[in-house]
Amino acid sequence: MNKKEKLGLIFDFMQRTMVHYAMWYQEVKENFGTERAAEIMEGAWQKSYSIQMKRLSKVLGFALEDGFPKALLELDDEKIDELQEAVAVNWLANDGVWFQAVEFSEGMKPAKKCNDAAWSKFSPYEALRIKKILNLPEKAGISGLKQAMEFRLYGTVNTQSFANETETSIDFYMNECRVQSARKRKGLNDYPCKSGGIIEYSTFAKTIDSRIKTTVIGCPPDVHPEDWYCGWRFYLMMDDE
Repeated sequence: MNKKEKLGLIFDFMQRTMVHYAMWYQEVKENFGTERAAEIMEGAWQKSYSIQMKRLSKVLGFALEDGFPKALLELDDEKIDELQEAVAVNWLANDGVWFQAVEFSEGMKPAKKCNDAAWSKFSPYEALRIKKILNLPEKAGISGLKQAMEFRLYGTVNTQSFANETETSIDFYMNECRVQSARKRKGLNDYPCKSGGIIEYSTFAKTIDSRIKTTVIGCPPDVHPEDWYCGWRFYLMMDDE
């Protein structure tokens, strides 16, 4: 193999590693449930990350500091923010690539079905990761949900806002959506994301706090104003209700 072929194989190894990692999580989840699987994976991830970074640092010759490549720690805050956005946008692009791969080969209806099913698994997983990062309590309430929403991948790639906040309810709006904004620039209609959104937002909120219920204010194909694409109301059902 020549150099380019070897590098291609190396990146294929990385892809296989990610897929195998995801398959492990799915199997553990099916055997022990979502929350227990997240706990088990936390331990696996911490150990795996340490092993991989140490090995790569030796081969590529970069220094580590507190487990991070030292070169990254030396970046200024602006560049760190750019890196965070780039990684988050790559996630969104990856989601879109998968959707189109199914759409172009199998059709729109199967693509939407796969998309909704994927969100039913990813959204609660993302909520569990954020709960861990923020050390939120089991019953984080509306304030916990608001804080968690800021740490979603969407919180980095899109523009969002909150309104009408009380101790027991809050309204959330997606003011700028990269997917919908791109369609608008191309002269296309909004992507009808309501079915996926219901799954996405309700499972995320319920994972942050099982007492939180979700209703739709508006989401494509619903008609919406110019200043937001979708809106959601979260409200807390008290234990005695």
